Amino acid sequence: MNMITTTVAIAVLLSCALAMISFWLPQMNPDTEKLSPYECGFDPLGSARLPFSLRFFLVAILFLLFDLEIALLLPLPWGDQLLTPTYTFFWATAILALLTLGLVYEWAQGGLEWAE
Repeated sequence: MNMITTTVAIAVLLSCALAMISFWLPQMNPDTEKLSPYECGFDPLGSARLPFSLRFFLVAILFLLFDLEIALLLPLPWGDQLLTPTYTFFWATAILALLTLGLVYEWAQGGLEWAE
């Protein structure tokens, strides 16, 4: 019981000390960009019909696509416990090959270039 009490006391003291340090340590120099609700460069009070870069949209969609790839490959470690794990690894390889071909195509078309 003494070990549990000591561990809890150390955890509470360390948490309180780190919380106090985090309030005292940072230098507060707010400017207009830090006080703005959005740090993406758009003016939240301006018109919503302003055009934005299509390249920004394309790169954001590509990021979401390749981020979704991770969700598709999450069951892969459990695939070797199936009766036929070869099918699981075949489909995972097919997904990776398809995404790699898509990336190579976008790269060849210049879709990942920021400046022209």
